[in-house]
Parts: sequence; C-alpha cells; structure tokens
Amino acid sequence: MIAVITGDIINSRNEPVEKWLSNLKKILSSINTTPKYWEIYRGDSFQLETKAEDAVVACLRIKASIKQINDLDVRLAIGIGEKSFDADNITESNGEAFINSGYSFDKLLKKQSIAIKSPWKEIDEILNISLSLALLTMDYWTANSAEFVSTSIEHPELNQTGLGELLNISQAGISKRGKRSGFEEILKLEQYYRKKINEKINQP
Repeated sequence: MIAVITGDIINSRNEPVEKWLSNLKKILSSINTTPKYWEIYRGDSFQLETKAEDAVVACLRIKASIKQINDLDVRLAIGIGEKSFDADNITESNGEAFINSGYSFDKLLKKQSIAIKSPWKEIDEILNISLSLALLTMDYWTANSAEFVSTSIEHPELNQTGLGELLNISQAGISKRGKRSGFEEILKLEQYYRKKINEKINQP
C-alpha cells in the first residue's frame, strides 16, 4: 500500500521558473529518490510516490516550501492503494494508487487544493472535509508562516527557542507565527490521518 501525489504549481507563469523549481526539487528529493519515485513533467506538474501514512506530511512540506515564494501555491492530489506495475520511472508505473491519484486530481481538486482518494470511502469523506477546513488557513499562509511550518516539520526536535535561533527571530515571534499558521491544529490533522491510514493498512 503506497501513496501517489500528483500536483502542479499554481501561478507558475507569474514567476521565473528558477524561483520555484529548486524549491520543488529539493523538497521532492528529500522525500524520495528520482526518477523512480518522483518526476517533474510538463513544466510545472509533478508526481511523487511515498509511504501511505506519510502522504499528508509530504503535502504539508511541499505546500510550505512553495508558498515561501510570493503568489505561488500548489494543487496536490493524494491517491492511496496498491502498486501493480513497478517501472524505472514513476510516470510509467501503475496501479490503484496511481488511478486514485489521477481521479483525485481530475475530480476533487476542482473543489479544494489538497484532496484524497483511497480504497476506503468513509475515510475519504472525513479526511476531505478535514482538509477543506485546514485549507481555510493553509491557503492563506504568508511566506513567513510557510517558512515556520516548513522549518517546524523538518526539525521536530526543536522547541520555540531553537526554532527562533534557527530562523533568527524572537521566541515571541515564533509563537505568533505558530498561531497564525494554525500549525498545532494542522499537525493534529496529520496525526489523525496517519492513525486512520495505519489502522486500515494493518487491519486483518
């Protein structure tokens, strides 16, 4: 059971490609290797394979990375399922996860910028509603908020003082960025997703 994330950059033509491409490559390569597990194609589209339980945190990392660049954002479609054909390039692989990701991208992203399709309808309904509520905050992250979220996810061992030292801002500033970004609540959503997906994967 894997996750396939299909995505594209929103407003990519408004900024020079060099402003966002390095961010995207860096974050994708930190999640998995290329070209077997991720690839950028058609200019501003991409696909990534990751563990099923890691899909939401991967989306958070990608979104936070891209939103550090003014006026840019991403659309991300998560597909959960089996992988029936394993090719050397992700765009040639196939299976339930790839089909679900394509369905999510074509159908669900018309309503919200992060969506999920899995083999479990009841899970999809709950998670898509939860994601739509989280996006009321995430879609309006400033560059500073996105930087805070990205750094917090990459350095979970750091407290507010450590994050402040890393970002060169005060502890009070870190606290304000955390509240404005809704990070604590969004992290609870990620943990809930991880719990539910692991329960489904591990059920007899």
